[in-house]
Amino acid sequence: MTNDRQSWFRGVRSSKFRHVYGVPAKREKCYDNIKITKNAHDSQFCAANPKFLAIVTEVAGGGAFLVLPIDNTGRLDFNANRVTGHKGPVLDIKWNPFNDNVIASSSDDCTVKLWHIPDGGLSRNLTEWLVELQGHKRRVGYLEWHPTAENILLSAGFDHLVIVWDVGRAEAVSVIDQHPDVIYSMSLNRDGSLLATTCKDKKLRVFEPRSGIIVSEGICHAGTKASKVTFLGGSGRLLTTGFSRHSDRQYAVWSQHDLSSPLACETIDSSSGIVFPFYDNDTNMVYLAGKGDGNLRYYEVVNEAPWVHYLSQFISGNPQRGLGIMPKRGVSTAACEIFRFYKLHATRGMCEPISMIVPRKSDQFQEDLYPDTIGTTPALSAKDWISGINSPPVLISLKTGGSITTHKPRVYRSSNQAGATDVNTKKKFAFLSTETVPDYRPIDYSEMNDKRQKTCSNQSTKFHQLQQKFNNVPFQTPRYSNKFYELISKFENYSHYYKNNIGSTNMNDNKALETTDVPNNEAELRLAYLRQSDELRLVKRQLANSQLRIKELEEQIRKYQQKGL
Repeated sequence: MTNDRQSWFRGVRSSKFRHVYGVPAKREKCYDNIKITKNAHDSQFCAANPKFLAIVTEVAGGGAFLVLPIDNTGRLDFNANRVTGHKGPVLDIKWNPFNDNVIASSSDDCTVKLWHIPDGGLSRNLTEWLVELQGHKRRVGYLEWHPTAENILLSAGFDHLVIVWDVGRAEAVSVIDQHPDVIYSMSLNRDGSLLATTCKDKKLRVFEPRSGIIVSEGICHAGTKASKVTFLGGSGRLLTTGFSRHSDRQYAVWSQHDLSSPLACETIDSSSGIVFPFYDNDTNMVYLAGKGDGNLRYYEVVNEAPWVHYLSQFISGNPQRGLGIMPKRGVSTAACEIFRFYKLHATRGMCEPISMIVPRKSDQFQEDLYPDTIGTTPALSAKDWISGINSPPVLISLKTGGSITTHKPRVYRSSNQAGATDVNTKKKFAFLSTETVPDYRPIDYSEMNDKRQKTCSNQSTKFHQLQQKFNNVPFQTPRYSNKFYELISKFENYSHYYKNNIGSTNMNDNKALETTDVPNNEAELRLAYLRQSDELRLVKRQLANSQLRIKELEEQIRKYQQKGL
């Protein structure tokens, strides 16, 4: 009887993920009316985190991608604001795992750029980047952030190079030049100490990313189409997807120390779309999604042969162009959601969230489904990692830290890196550092040419009016006398005039001088000198006009005295 029961249940294994199913979002929870890119490059064109969703869009010239707050669902405005700083099509985008407001993008223009997205999304088209990384000679196809070290970014280009960047200093840490042909994909292991790549020469390679030394290499899949690779966490194994010699799609499991032959290799089907693997370290599940397919297959990874067990698949009638994934800290634990995709539809402009759900009736937090996961705190600084230190990621509990987001300020602006604005400013004021000799001699206004008079007079509306009033009277250098102060005390009307016109002007000038910023360099100092010189000329002219007014008043007083008034 026991033997009969064993044969009856042969091939059925116990797993809490056996009945995982996919739930597509309702229409109002999707992102509609998006002009998704039609680029044939085999990346995802989509990236998500608990704050934002980024999607590469189709544009007539240059490159652009859309950034939306994650809750901004529904029909999108056709003229929505975008990130538009690239000169060529955007090929890949990746959010910084330790800063939800910073995203990296690679492009056909041979550059990698980092952008800061303000909380609440974009209020206008963003053209100013935080950092521009230049080093590739051809277009840059793939990006990967280091999983534990802050400010470390890897980029793979069509120049057959993988460059490891320290984005905080905007410079390359190492350049891996070990590929004879186009790189198809790359993946870092759990602590970022090893890098795996697949290449057009059909080889799978494992590197030490800081030195570029090849740890192991071997023939991957025999087919001519692109193959993809992902590390299976910290298990020491990798999973690749590719094509057989007869163009059947297949996946294979490898040991990172021996790539001479796979631990297991299985055929998936005979479709033509490239298969992308997505590994979830918390549940030990791997999802396989074909480009142009409408379904998602998912498997459970184990530590013994056959290494991977098929579970089920999510079937849809709408083919996918790309898939973004939400970090585990952004899933809904109340709904027993263990993974979330953001599916870009290939036939219409829509991004559809798909939740992978474990059917549980209890509303309590499921400890077995949600072990501690990667948080938002880096385990290492860039300097420590570059020096050779490795560290596992810093973990957080989803029971207490679910949907955690970061609110870090802008970083990455290196002190020796001048932006476009600084360069333009230096060009504009370059003349100030040459052939500029200050002249402190008094100015004879009667000898000023007409052009100088016009320029100076236009600097103040009040002075322009006074000039029109006393146009025929030459300017003289003012000299105060005791009689001037006697007239002020004697005639209240003139005192009132002085208070409203001369006194207020001097007070405003003093305030302006007090609030003037301290010059930071020679160029600003020269500008401040020229500005104050013009202000002094203006005050002298006003005083000259005041002296004329005094003479007029003295004449009026003399006439009144003669009349006996």
